[in-house]
Amino acid sequence: MNRREFLKAAVASTIIPAVTRVRDVRAESRDMQYRTLGRTGQKVSIVGLGGAHIGLSQVPDAESVRIVRTAIDNGINFMDNSWDYNGGQSEIRMGKALRDGYRQRVFLMTKLDGHDAKTATAQLDESLRRLQVDHIDLIQFHEVIRMDDPEKIFAPSGALEGMLKARQAGKVRYIGFTGHKSPEIHLHMLDTASRNDFTFDTVQMPLNVMDAHFDSFEKLVLPVLAQRNIGVLGMKPMGAQVILQSGAVEAPECLRYALSLPTAVVITGCDSMPILRQALNVARDFRPLDQTERTAILARTAPLAVNGKYELYKTTHQFDATWQSPQLLG
Repeated sequence: MNRREFLKAAVASTIIPAVTRVRDVRAESRDMQYRTLGRTGQKVSIVGLGGAHIGLSQVPDAESVRIVRTAIDNGINFMDNSWDYNGGQSEIRMGKALRDGYRQRVFLMTKLDGHDAKTATAQLDESLRRLQVDHIDLIQFHEVIRMDDPEKIFAPSGALEGMLKARQAGKVRYIGFTGHKSPEIHLHMLDTASRNDFTFDTVQMPLNVMDAHFDSFEKLVLPVLAQRNIGVLGMKPMGAQVILQSGAVEAPECLRYALSLPTAVVITGCDSMPILRQALNVARDFRPLDQTERTAILARTAPLAVNGKYELYKTTHQFDATWQSPQLLG
């Protein structure tokens, strides 16, 4: 079997252990709002809990567990994480929080950095151990931030082949990718997938009030995902707090703007109970921005968005873990 035949066979296999073993995640709170995660059909809370913040050194272990469990108890069922967050502490802490029946109540996502099958598989297996689970609902290729990343992931013995085998083995259910650098790189990743007869289940990208004006994922990538019924994961609604420094918008406005876009879930980091409560309040009371509200927010932010001043993840390497530590790629 050549590589193209392998990819077709793996993509076509729909009867996999993970699907038969795990029940679909259902809405568990009347107060929380839920949306369908693209072609997966899964129902996910409109706000997801970011994994990076719960592993920060200034956040005690016990508080991390409390944040995760409080989020789940209040209806948030989408859990975000990554193999490289805080040297593995984010996954370890989330693994502790998901004990005692909490795992069965969430849609669990994590990410990996490896570009080759061997590295990607090793990282996935380590994530499974840290999270103390036998499978992950969604695995995503992390930080697709270079124009040649797609070719490496789709190459013979590349990361995709490793994850397709992992899916056949029941270790993962769905496959997606993330990136924060350029919408053109996202479009290239999607085109590369199409050329290899593969469709991603999800795509994660920055969606916020500044992105709307500068090298915009919202304008260039969202329409493509909607056309292909790929689940949209919004991230950086506040640009890692940098957008708030502009003084033009407040945190609830930022969340509401992102939630008003055609996203399945908007992932936000919560490193304290007050921040979590803020996210819960926005999600529970959410109604989409009307045209007048949207126009007003965009008018306030447009003069500040020039050259990506408040989107450092696009214009600097400050948020590029794999640029700072290229060995993570394998």
